[in-house]
Amino acid sequence: MAAQLEGIDPGATPSGTGCAECDAAQGWWVHLRRCAQCGHIGCCDSSPGQHATAHATATGHPYIQSFEPGEDWFYNFDTEESYSGGPELAPPNSHPADQGAPGPRERVPADWQSQIH
Repeated sequence: MAAQLEGIDPGATPSGTGCAECDAAQGWWVHLRRCAQCGHIGCCDSSPGQHATAHATATGHPYIQSFEPGEDWFYNFDTEESYSGGPELAPPNSHPADQGAPGPRERVPADWQSQIH
């Protein structure tokens, strides 16, 4: 993937440390994804809310990056392609390592595995 692509703003900071919509509704997520254009943090498609995909659909922002510790892959919704690595985005590059996944711990239901997609 090229270092500078339309749809990626390396200076956009993350919107927080958790899924913006899940946090607002006191929900939970499996894994987190970061919009590479505006920094919106949303939950993955395995999560009940699937907010990262909903954000991409609503805004037309094509790229996400994993917001999980130790992961740096990108995904392009337009082409349905994954990329190993890419341009360095503004920190932080993941949620806090002690936040865990799924998370946040205090909101994850006991039967969470039966609720994932």
